[in-house]
This record gives sequence, C-alpha cells and structure tokens, in this order.
Amino acid sequence: MKMLFTSTKQTLSRAFCLSAALICLSTSNSAWALFSDDEARKAILDLRKTLATTQLELQGQIEKLKADNAELRGKIEDLQKQGEDINSSQKTYYQDLDNRLGNFEPRSITIEGVSEIVQPEEKKAYDDALKAFQAGNLKKASEAFSAFAAKYTKSPYLPLALYWGGNSKYANKDYAGAISQLQSLIKKYPDHPRVPAAMVTLGNSQLESGNKTAARKTFAEIVSKYPDTEAAKDAQQLLATTK
Repeated sequence: MKMLFTSTKQTLSRAFCLSAALICLSTSNSAWALFSDDEARKAILDLRKTLATTQLELQGQIEKLKADNAELRGKIEDLQKQGEDINSSQKTYYQDLDNRLGNFEPRSITIEGVSEIVQPEEKKAYDDALKAFQAGNLKKASEAFSAFAAKYTKSPYLPLALYWGGNSKYANKDYAGAISQLQSLIKKYPDHPRVPAAMVTLGNSQLESGNKTAARKTFAEIVSKYPDTEAAKDAQQLLATTK
C-alpha cells in the first residue's frame, strides 16, 4: 500500500511538470523562438500524449486505491461482526452459567412482603405444588403440599404450604385433612396474614364434617378478632345461615 502511494505521488509530480511545460510552450513567445513550427507542434503533441498516458496511469492507480480501500473496509466489517458474535456468545455463556449456578445456591426472595432465604429445591417443590393447585389438580396439589410441610419444617414457605394444602384438601372433600393442616397453620403462625382466610375454610370444613358447634365458634372468632376483613364479612354471613 505504501509503495502504491509513492508511485501515485511520483505520477502526479510528473503530470504536473508535463502540464507546466505544455503551458509554457503554448503561451511563451520565447519558447516559440527556440523551435521551428514543426518541431514545436511535435513537442506539443508529444507532451499531450505523455500527459494523456500519465492521466490514464493516475486514474488506474486511483481506481486500485478505491478497490483496496473497499476490500480493507470489508475486512474491518468482518472483524467487527466476529467481535460482536464473540461478545454475544460470551454473554450467553455467562448468563447460562449464572443460571446453572443459581440452581444450586440459596436465593433471597420476598414471601408475603418479607425477604427470606430459600434453597433452590425448596422453592421448586413449593412452586410445583402451587402449579398443580392452580391447574385444578387438587389431589396432586394436596399430596405435594403435605409432602412439602413434612420435609421443609422450617421453610418460610411453610405457612403458605399449610394454607394452600388445607384449601386443596377442602376442595377435594378431605375435610379432616383440611382441618388438621389449617389448625396447624393457625397454631404455629397466629399473626400470619393468611390466618383469617384460613379460619373461614376451617369453619367450612367443620361445617361439612357435621360439627356445626365448632363451625359457629370458628366463625364468631373471625368476626371478633378480624372485624375489618373480608374474612369477617364471610364469617358473618355463614353465622347467619348456620343454626
């Protein structure tokens, strides 16, 4: 490339000199005095021919420079694209690696407005049980929540597992199982925000089991302890219809 620029420079210099000579021969009276008419015309024709040849050479070199620049530009674009592909591949690799590592590391999550640390397998077990409940697979959900409660006795998910497990059993007409899980929730976590709703399901389970006295006591307790809740409104209606 350097040699091409040097050659181009020399060609331009030669063209300039020839042009200057041609101009001098064309305009200077003293130049005409040195040559006869034939010699002057021949000199001019030779200069013009040489200038034309030089211009063609120069044009060819310019075109070659353009072609070289286009080729170089193409190579640079290819390198840039390769660099982008490498960066994208590395980003995907590290994201995948982080995700895989995350499957084996404890993580912080927010449960009922409280930040807790849970193990990956613990979260998966709870999520799978909840998905079964949401899909209407009540038997599977009931079994999954019961298994979770038995295995993860200190999990921050345990109150929710007992709540949804109790509701699963109630919906599946396993009233005894619902009563057991919901009473466990109320006893272990009396201040949990799910307790009022859990008590409504508990009262309904007692009612369906034929124990109206226990059901009325549960509904009355909801109205007394949680007067400004939706659970209290439901309990009040159930009290009115339970005699």
